[in-house]
Amino acid sequence: MIRINPLIELDEREIQEDFVRASGPGGQNVNKVSTAVQLRFDVAHSSSLPEPVRARLAVLAGRRLTREGVLIIEAERYRSQRRNRDDALERLIELIREACEVDKPRRPTRPTLASKKRRLENKQRQGVTKKLRTLKPGHDN
Repeated sequence: MIRINPLIELDEREIQEDFVRASGPGGQNVNKVSTAVQLRFDVAHSSSLPEPVRARLAVLAGRRLTREGVLIIEAERYRSQRRNRDDALERLIELIREACEVDKPRRPTRPTLASKKRRLENKQRQGVTKKLRTLKPGHDN
């Protein structure tokens, strides 16, 4: 079991890992060894996630989520398979933790009197500046 927070634990069987060849540095090794990791996690059918967390995770995942509801995380930052595997898993855990946080609703506020005055004074100054840019009749430049 992979602990996300005190309430949520993921079963390792819900995570599928595929190893593919990575692009980038690695010399001849890059052509021989499959070090990049494609981690797949079925968000839509996961029994470990509560419904609100699942919905927020789907929004946070963005393009990494397939139509079927499978989250795909690709990791090829490191040259070793083990480090890429740990990196992908850490990114999944971080994404789920972020989805667990509920956004505080925004309370609309009104602009203060001082901020309204500053805005109007700034507009006045801008108007004067633009007016001074016009050529006056009888002046040659």
